[in-house]
Amino acid sequence: MKKLLNTLYISSPEKYLALDGETVLIKADGERDVHVPLHNLQAIVSFGYRGASPALMKACAERHIGLTFLSFSGKFLSRIVGESYGNVLLRKKQYAVSQNENESLKISKNCIIGKVYNSRWVLERTLRDHELRVDAIRIKSASVTLKQSMILLEESTNLDQLRGYEGETASKYFSVFDEMILNQKEAFYFCGRNRRPPLDNVNALLSFCYTLLTQMTVGALEAVGLDPYVGFMHQDRSGRVSLALDMIEELRSVMVDRFVISLINKRMVTVSGFKQKENGAVMMKDDTRKRILIEWQNRKQEEIKHPYLKEKVQWGMVPYVQALLLARYLRGDIDTYPPFFWK
Repeated sequence: MKKLLNTLYISSPEKYLALDGETVLIKADGERDVHVPLHNLQAIVSFGYRGASPALMKACAERHIGLTFLSFSGKFLSRIVGESYGNVLLRKKQYAVSQNENESLKISKNCIIGKVYNSRWVLERTLRDHELRVDAIRIKSASVTLKQSMILLEESTNLDQLRGYEGETASKYFSVFDEMILNQKEAFYFCGRNRRPPLDNVNALLSFCYTLLTQMTVGALEAVGLDPYVGFMHQDRSGRVSLALDMIEELRSVMVDRFVISLINKRMVTVSGFKQKENGAVMMKDDTRKRILIEWQNRKQEEIKHPYLKEKVQWGMVPYVQALLLARYLRGDIDTYPPFFWK
């Protein structure tokens, strides 16, 4: 089992990255230089536009350290990786499956059934822990609907039908999302999912953390030899990591939604950490982003028992495990792709 190595997050846009021997040199005007050993890193994520030296890019490529650049608001810009070293037969199988709707449907069904199952148990956990503080009838009704929808998902006969059912279940789940926000309700309210740009504090948090999860998943797929740009449910589009978007579906609620709700309810983020632009877009301030990244790293270190492997793994290992299981399925080592079922 591959260990999840550290990810270096550069959260301030004024930082510039360079290579100094066997270390990453982090430079900023008027600040002390910081050195981080390369051998401790699996990935580097930079929020800003100052960039990195060609020497550092070369060193990261040679060591298979993903170097990702995001905008200050968390939008994906680019990712630099070294020579692809995945199994060519595995990728040929992936491409063949992506062109076969029936085969793609089998994998996509499992991803979405996992998504709906996990979304339902996020609601059920809220009922268990906070029944007297929420509208239990609304949440229970949504939970029942999600449970029933899994039958329809299983009976889907094509990808368009599956996407339709998925959209309906997502709408039902998000219709009660605001119930799970127990504190700071005036500043952190949820009236529906919006993005590009996010128009409220909660959606800003969700979009930012979904980006973090997506980039983790891209790295996991690359690590096992799969092409993150060729998906099964999400159609191919230039520059879109379609397979990573397929894979994060089952993990959104348990890895991101619960995390965001925890940030708000435990007051680890506050309204002072956000700002609104003239066009209505809501952005996080630098200190808030730093706090979220620290808490995200802490959450990744927490251990759970993987439902399929029956072994303890860190939360940060889950995308890698799922990518590995998908690769094994495509190789024919297992009979079906087992989604991640959390409870």
